[in-house]
Amino acid sequence: MSIKENTVPAGYMRDRKDRLVPVDQVSGFDLEMDAFVRTQVAEALEESARIKAFKSKSFDECYAWLDLVAEKYGKTRGGVKGNVTFASYDGSQQISIKVQDSLTFGPELQIAKEIIDECINEWSQGANANLQAIISDAFSVDKEGQLNTGRILSLRRIKIDDDRWRQAMEAISESLQVAVSKAYINFRQKDADGKLLNIPLDIAAV
Repeated sequence: MSIKENTVPAGYMRDRKDRLVPVDQVSGFDLEMDAFVRTQVAEALEESARIKAFKSKSFDECYAWLDLVAEKYGKTRGGVKGNVTFASYDGSQQISIKVQDSLTFGPELQIAKEIIDECINEWSQGANANLQAIISDAFSVDKEGQLNTGRILSLRRIKIDDDRWRQAMEAISESLQVAVSKAYINFRQKDADGKLLNIPLDIAAV
């Protein structure tokens, strides 16, 4: 319940324009709609909390299993850095944990862009128009103003025999930084045809 809802006096309701309206002036239809929506949202919040608790419990129990495996070999688990899969004895059910790194670029990227611009300006007379388009596209931003990591990294696959280009590619590599690592957990089960399918649980957002 929001702060505003807590401050609504008895016998009143707050409308979309933040005005207090006496309940007896609200139509029966609007009262029923309000009650319906609030009930559904309350159930959704409860379900979200339940899924969040389930997700946390599942991660904890999977990591506990990893600790047991590490202990078996006299080691201590240092954290999950890659993919790991737990499977039932017959292989019909699986739990998978995947760790995905979100990459960003440091200040070296700006230097790389300046070097590349210098090269393109010098080569502009005879430079391949397709190469210019690829480079311009690589450094373009999306509607959120973010650079596309994949496009920039793809420039490293372009082999150009020029020390400045190689220096720019090195600067791109050195600019890479791991912004955040996020772990995902998935549950799968074989269907009647023996194909492993994800058990649909939208827990990525909680």
